[in-house]
Amino acid sequence: MKLVAAWFKIPFWQRVVAGFVLGALAGWAFGPSAETWFGPLGDLYVTLIKMIAIPLVFFAVINAVSSLHGQKSVAALGGRTFLWFVITAVLAVGVGLAVGIVIQPGVGVTTLQVDPNYVPKDVPSPIQVLLNVVPSNPFQALTGIGTVKNAAGETVLAAGKGSILPVIFFAMLLGFALVKLGERVAGARKLAGEASEVMIQVTRFVLEVTPIGTFGLIAALVGAYGFEKLLPLLSFVGALYLACALHIVFVYSGLLLAHGLNPLKFFRGAAAGMQVAFVSSSSFAAMPASIRSVTHNLGVDKDYASFAVPLGASIKMDGCGAIYPALCAVFISQYTGHPLSADQYFIVMIASVLGSFGTAGVPGTAVVMATVVLSAAGLPLETIGYLYAIDRVLDMMRTMTNVTGQMLVPVLVAKETGVLDRKIYDAAPTNIGLEDEDLKAPEKLRERA
Repeated sequence: MKLVAAWFKIPFWQRVVAGFVLGALAGWAFGPSAETWFGPLGDLYVTLIKMIAIPLVFFAVINAVSSLHGQKSVAALGGRTFLWFVITAVLAVGVGLAVGIVIQPGVGVTTLQVDPNYVPKDVPSPIQVLLNVVPSNPFQALTGIGTVKNAAGETVLAAGKGSILPVIFFAMLLGFALVKLGERVAGARKLAGEASEVMIQVTRFVLEVTPIGTFGLIAALVGAYGFEKLLPLLSFVGALYLACALHIVFVYSGLLLAHGLNPLKFFRGAAAGMQVAFVSSSSFAAMPASIRSVTHNLGVDKDYASFAVPLGASIKMDGCGAIYPALCAVFISQYTGHPLSADQYFIVMIASVLGSFGTAGVPGTAVVMATVVLSAAGLPLETIGYLYAIDRVLDMMRTMTNVTGQMLVPVLVAKETGVLDRKIYDAAPTNIGLEDEDLKAPEKLRERA
């Protein structure tokens, strides 16, 4: 028991970093066999995340809608949230284009081969995407996030038809129904709140497995990827990581400063969600940690965060839906020796921003978005096949950028609407513990920080 107690005394982010470093060393030492030996640890962690994601969101959204009614308009909060999604997406596209123009990742690259595993992806129509938000069978949508193969042959997390949006839609309807019926269903509202609290506690349990899951996921990744896969496209990998880092550090920090918030406090509090996103390469996998981070660490009202963060996990994709497609467009124009015109730059920006919302919840968002943007700009789609071999490495940074934005926007909106607890935000602890009293005792958060 002393060993376990000592383990939990170590800050959460340090345990995750330790898992990352040890996993990288194990992957390097064991080579391809690391996937066989350590991969199951990562698979188990992802399975645990899949286990809790749907019930966590379902009960949290029902409770949030019924609780926010009469305090802050759900429509008003949703409108502000969506507006900031758009603003940050536009800024992300600008960063992606600027880095591509300056770094020039497509210049000097030798002849590339399309990865044999790449299959061109069919892009659903906007109407079909909207129709899929409404579940034809709510129980099918609630069966949980499963692993499916998308059209590009990737194994991805998917809920119901491939999106968590049907779950949010159905849960919001139930929440509005509870409000409409008033005191006749007071017991049901109380039950939804209690179920939400139970799932928050289960989430705390599961998140403590993150360091072990990190070890397994990183060991398998490093063992499976040889340096020779990255070498031909090292400039593109560097450009993407740089663009995402600049967007996170400068754009997000600038927005926080404009709202009178300390960026260092934000990144301390958001560190857990960012770490889970980086190692899992999945916004859905990071969603429980993201919700926990913005409420427990950053002081966002938990009722608002309960629908803002899941919504962001479906449609807020600054890395996959904005920076990556923009950089792909610049890369292929440089690689083929055909500079983009002013009209094409404008098309890339518009297609990236609108497309990220229009493909909400479609598995393999980055592949879809690159297809949409390149097609709109009249560029050849082969670039996606060139980059497919290193997509897992790219997806780590893309997803961390996505999830950081998914946590940032609720903080900004909460500050604007008065549902941000500044005492908790200014404390900004990074350790996610198991204590039940954490959410009820801000003074303990300040002491631990």
